Amino acid sequence: MNLEEIKSLLTHEAQAVMNIPATDNFIKAVDIIYKQVHEKGGKLITSGMGKAGQIAINMATTFSSTGTASVFLHPSEAQHGDLGVVQENDVLLMISNSGKTREIIELIDLARGLRPEIPIIVITSNTESILAKESDVCVATGNPKEVCTLGLTPTTSTTTMTVIGDVLVVLLMKKINFTNADYAKRHHGGYLGHKSREAAGLK
Repeated sequence: MNLEEIKSLLTHEAQAVMNIPATDNFIKAVDIIYKQVHEKGGKLITSGMGKAGQIAINMATTFSSTGTASVFLHPSEAQHGDLGVVQENDVLLMISNSGKTREIIELIDLARGLRPEIPIIVITSNTESILAKESDVCVATGNPKEVCTLGLTPTTSTTTMTVIGDVLVVLLMKKINFTNADYAKRHHGGYLGHKSREAAGLK
């Protein structure tokens, strides 16, 4: 192990981010979330299994802290009663690198059984997958090769998923004109709470 190897790994990750396709689907996804959450009073529900699920949790908390009501729904727990969190005017954001995750495919069927008109956004590397075809909007990761030496562990793929989530969050913040004062109301504690209140001229 040496510095050149570390630089190579960082370059691999950075290049994968640069290769994320910048398409109109980002805008379409933001418009759907805005319509369902900010116009119709619904919420954003994120979901994923395994490492993708951890990314989905992070997205839900980040959306919520920046003015867009969001919760994470575990796809397996959904089959044991948690599906009840899905209400009228909600929108689903599903994350699956392969686009073939069984639990996520089943969740789509269950959610539509409860709320037939629910819009579905999918983030995946496989734009020809079942999930991609079932979605209203599919945001592609660019299908990066994992930096993992085995080519198996979700590493680079989860990096691109995280970045896509960040882009969606920021685009939506701009669309709703989210301010420091708005942030302070949702994030009272810690350094960020203090910084946002200070920027907003609040105590």
